[in-house]
Order: sequence, then C-alpha cells, then structure tokens
Amino acid sequence: MKSIDFDIPIEIQQIIASDEAFAYRAVPLGYTNSSYQFITDRQDLEKIKIELQVILGIPLTIRQESSIVIDKLLSTNYRRSTSEEAQAISYTQDFLEKILLTAKSIGSSDVHFEPYENKCRVRYRLDGKLKEQFFIPIDEYPIIINKIKNKASLDIAQNRLPQDGRITMQLGNTEFDIRVSTLRTLHGESIVLRILSKDTSNIHLADLGFTADELKTYKEAIKSPNGIVLISGPTGSGKTTTLYATLKLLNAPSTKILTIEDPIEYTLEGVNQVQLREDIGLDFASAMRTFLRQDPDVIMVGEIRDVKTANMAIRAALTGHLVLSTIHTNSAWATVSRLIDMGVPPFLIASTLNISIAQRLVRKLCIVCKTEAPINKDEFPKNYKIPDNLITHYIAKGCKHCHQTGYSGRIAIYEIIPIGNDLKNAIKSEKLNIDSYLKQNNIPQLGDHAERLIKEGLTSLDEVFSLLVNEI
Repeated sequence: MKSIDFDIPIEIQQIIASDEAFAYRAVPLGYTNSSYQFITDRQDLEKIKIELQVILGIPLTIRQESSIVIDKLLSTNYRRSTSEEAQAISYTQDFLEKILLTAKSIGSSDVHFEPYENKCRVRYRLDGKLKEQFFIPIDEYPIIINKIKNKASLDIAQNRLPQDGRITMQLGNTEFDIRVSTLRTLHGESIVLRILSKDTSNIHLADLGFTADELKTYKEAIKSPNGIVLISGPTGSGKTTTLYATLKLLNAPSTKILTIEDPIEYTLEGVNQVQLREDIGLDFASAMRTFLRQDPDVIMVGEIRDVKTANMAIRAALTGHLVLSTIHTNSAWATVSRLIDMGVPPFLIASTLNISIAQRLVRKLCIVCKTEAPINKDEFPKNYKIPDNLITHYIAKGCKHCHQTGYSGRIAIYEIIPIGNDLKNAIKSEKLNIDSYLKQNNIPQLGDHAERLIKEGLTSLDEVFSLLVNEI
C-alpha cells in the first residue's frame, strides 16, 4: 500500500471514465512496457482485462489489490455522478455536452478550460475548491472552444477580446443555464462556465446558516416597507443565494418585485427579472431609474458598484421602496465606510440603511471521517486568544464518502448589524469605530461564528483560519 501514489496523474486518470472505473473496480496507475498498468480488487482478472481492452481500445495489464486500496483510489480520483442521466466522458462528438452534464450531476459550480503550451486542462469547482478532472490535447482544444462559442451565440472569429454568453441545457427533466466567459491568454482563450440552476425549490432562508436570533433579526429588517438591505462578501460567498431566498420569502401576489441582475442565476415565478446589458446602456443605475416608474414594492439590484447606483438605491428607499443589494466589503460595518468613500452623504446612509450583513461560505467536515484531536496553540493565528473551553477540535481526514477531501457540503456564516438609532447617529457623525457597541449588544462577528463552528465540530481550523486572523 505504501508504494502506491493515491493521486493519479490526470493524463492516466482520464484513460477510463468514472462510471467504468467504479463498475469494474479498476484503476490505472501508469504506462510501462508498452501497456497501461491497472489494479482491481476483483478476482476475475482475465475477464476484466479482455473487457477493458475492448472498451478502452488500449493494451493493458492488470493485477489484484486490496479493496481498501481500490476504495481510496476511486474516491480520491473519480467522482460518481448522482444522476442517472449523467454519461461517461469520452472523446466523442458530444464530448462537450458530457463534460457539462457530468459537472452538473456531481454538483460542480464552475468548469474551467485553461490552455497551456502543449495541452489544455479542465477543472471543476466543487464545494468552493478547484480540482483537475482531465486534459485535452492542444490540437483538439479549438474544436471545443468553437462548440462552446456556437452554443453561447458568441463570435467565433473574435478571439482577442473577452466575450460573455449563455447556454441553456437539459439534464433529464431539469433545465439549467450556463454563463460563459472567455478571456485571451498567452496560449489561447481561457473559458469559464458558471452553472446556474433555475430551480429555487430548495432555497430557504432557514437552511442557509442563520442562527435563530439572526434569522429573526433579518426577517424583521426585510419586512420593513422601505429602506436598504445590503449583503457583503467576496465573490463566491453565497450573497446571491441569500438574496434569492429573501425574494422567495417576500414574493406574494400583493407584492411587485423587480430585479436587475448580472447574470440572472435563478428564475423566480412572480418576480420581474431583468438582465443587465451594459453594451446597450442598461446598467444598474439606469435600470433603477426606470424601475421607479414601474410602481414596485421591492427592488433587487445585483450589486452596488458605483456612486450612481448607490444614489439611485437611496432615492428608491427614500420614496417608499425596499431595496436589496450586494456590495464588496470585508465586514458588515465596512459597508458604511465603502458607501461614504463612494461619495454618498452619511446622513442619507443613516436615513435609509436598515441592516448590513457580511457572509462567508465554510466547508463542513465529513461526518463519516472527521477525527478529534487535541488543541495545539501553534496551529492557531499568532496572538489569537484560544477560549478556555476549547480543548479539542476536529480535523479533516478523508474517506470514500467525501472523495478523500475530508469535507462534504458548505454552510454560510453571517455577521448581521441592524442599524438602530445609536448606529444612525454614529454614521451621521462619521464615528465609525463601533467595536465597543458590538460587544455591548452581543453582536457576533464572522470570527465568533468561525470559533463556534470549530467548537461544534462542524468545520476545521484550517477552513476558517483567515477569519480568526481578521478577528485579532
């Protein structure tokens, strides 16, 4: 077992499709003496060898190994699709379709096509982390690029400037959209495909990660007939999902909701959704200006990027509308500083901001293989005060259930600051240091929630290390 490298090179790994590897319990380890070397835990070696040679069309030898080794190799290097409609990947005419359907079926959020001098690699993003899936020969890469561009209605002849498009695909009875982004790099065009689900049936505020008190506070803020609700965080922190769950709660026959988005990631029946089109002058600010003449109750703006959009959001809030939006800041209170830096007058922020939220997505430890370990203070950030009641924590180990990653699924953590009278006065006078206020009012920050997840054994120190650093 010690002589086996469980991380198989992608070029060897992709010799056999995932479904075939699991079906035959067979894994390739390398290429020597003019044949590919396979191992399996099954006893009918000659039968498997003949069938694999026919299916794969390659010379191979095969030997027997223990089931423990095979299980670890399979779970580390291959992902079994959760959908019956998913198909094995192989170099055929429908190669691209199989890549996309497989990505959807295993729960990938993005597919990255990245060209280099001699080959192109394809990576899937799973639970927020990128993982190499396979390589494409560089001479076949232009064919893939053109197929993607054709499906997304992009200009095939244009390969110097970035382009954006959209593809709609069907997986069984489920329809989903794919956002396409191209970018010229040194060795060709890099393409990122973002998989967008149209299904909002599983999106509920109560399931996202709010504590009971936070959920109550948030619901009170969004039930206000007017004002601004801002959600901040880096790209990929789940801000859009929180907004859609909010819209789903607010959506009612008596309420008119308008959204301007880039892109429209989910479709919500009963909500009037508009796609951003900056190429024809339809940006966030101009859309907001038109929205105010459409008699809405709730307006959702995908992102506040500039002072024009911020001023239109404030204008909408002052005229009796509830405005939901996102903004890029590192904490909930930093949102106020960001708006002031944009040029928004502090008294207008104080008059309209109902609540400010920061959020992050944290990977959850696999419940099957997580391992308890004693606390080692050297593993924590320097100068971080470890709580007295934190004696042990859990670390990621890896098993076949989590594909040897040690993690399974993600949970959102929130920092929620309702803007009451004390904070309104602080904003007006630009007294932006509110650390003492947060402590006096028991308002937990992101680092506090990170610490809580470690105590509860839901995540590891490695996963939330950066949040603990920010709290020093």
